[in-house]
Amino acid sequence: MTRTVGSHGPTTSLAIRKAGLRLITEHGFEAMSLRQLAAEVGLQTASLYNHIKTKQHLLFELIHEHLTALLEQTDAALAQVAGESPTRRLERFVLHHLTYHMEKKREVFVANFELRGLSPENYKVIVALRRRYEARLIAILDEGVAAGMFDLLDTQVAAYAILAMLTGACTWYRPDGRLSTDDVVMLHTKMLLNGCLHLAGGNTPS
Repeated sequence: MTRTVGSHGPTTSLAIRKAGLRLITEHGFEAMSLRQLAAEVGLQTASLYNHIKTKQHLLFELIHEHLTALLEQTDAALAQVAGESPTRRLERFVLHHLTYHMEKKREVFVANFELRGLSPENYKVIVALRRRYEARLIAILDEGVAAGMFDLLDTQVAAYAILAMLTGACTWYRPDGRLSTDDVVMLHTKMLLNGCLHLAGGNTPS
């Protein structure tokens, strides 16, 4: 039976975004139809346009909302360790990135695998947000290199590799699996600091 969400604007818009996120994750953006989305939330297809401009705009809003929240929450997390060592700031970045991404697996999937569905104009906006997020990590790595703590030949390439590894965790992590969120964070943090980054002088962090 189709669930009717009612006519309340904010409530219906939220239901549409949630349903769209799930349908895009399960079927892909191109395969999802507006008729399918409308049926999911108990609306006539024409009524969707009271809440979304186009299917393209829905995809853009979902990804933009995800990246904006990620940036804001990352800045808040890093502000808590402002002035501390690059190692400590990197640890906090890893902690926040992993916990955020493991809690929002659908948002992460859509933001990473449906970029091709964006129009050229929307793609530019999203890529700019992604670059701003990457810059947060690159800045931490640059600080570590400048302080003689990190031995990295190219901090930009290192940042891309780190982000790929961390984001990849959300594709295999399961809340009911043998590892807790804390276990996943601890394993990735140690792997980065002890293996990937190689602290100058050969010393490993405590």
